[in-house]
Amino acid sequence: MKQRLIGGFFVATITLIMLLAGGIVSAFVLTLVSLAGIYEYMKVYSLEKTPFAVTNYIGTIVFYFIMHNHRESFLFPLIILTIMVLLAIYVFQFPKYNDLDVTKAFFGFFYVTVLLSYVYRVRSMEAGLLLACFILISSWGNDVFAYLVGSAIGKHKFSPKVSPNKSVEGFIGGILGAGILGYVVAVIFKDAIPFSSIYCAAIAALGAIPAVIGDLAASAIKRNNEIKDYSHLIPGHGGILDRFDSVFFTAPIIYYLVVLFNVL
Repeated sequence: MKQRLIGGFFVATITLIMLLAGGIVSAFVLTLVSLAGIYEYMKVYSLEKTPFAVTNYIGTIVFYFIMHNHRESFLFPLIILTIMVLLAIYVFQFPKYNDLDVTKAFFGFFYVTVLLSYVYRVRSMEAGLLLACFILISSWGNDVFAYLVGSAIGKHKFSPKVSPNKSVEGFIGGILGAGILGYVVAVIFKDAIPFSSIYCAAIAALGAIPAVIGDLAASAIKRNNEIKDYSHLIPGHGGILDRFDSVFFTAPIIYYLVVLFNVL
């Protein structure tokens, strides 16, 4: 428990600094987090020291550099270039690597770097600091409520083969809890958030759904590969992928829900 508290305090502090500072600080921290996440992911498949991993590391640094310098029209070409480089490595070092290695490598780049970059996108929006809080509400806040409700009244297993401790009641409680937190934050900061309290509650609740999928997906990968944690980087919590698994899926959803509201 002591290690878990220390690890939680460390993650919370870094996250708070990143969100409060914004700009280049956010880009720098997210770059480091993404690099660590890619390393953990590639290590699962013993690819962390291969040219595939190096390609992903370089691609991640360039990706955030482009984002921070507001050259987003170059991001999709970078993704295409990354695929091409990975395939070139596969071809020119054939048969040292196989086609599944290419698939795993590219998935790691997209799963970690591209999805996590939406935290930076949200932070860069109008009222971005508060909107970024909804990512945390939908992921970590949802997780707390799901645990509390599941521990109290959870009886029906949600995904017993992947995560036996998760219940349907906890899943519903987490979504409702995230929605309530989103509503409370919107009421408190109503003059700073350009959305109604009801819409903020909906954003937080809807963002909590993919958070659960992200959590379960990371757990399924670990079970497939018979590992307990992705690393021991964060005391009591495991690695970056253990702690940020739900954020990967939540951040893009929050971003596009905000964009949708502006369009409507």
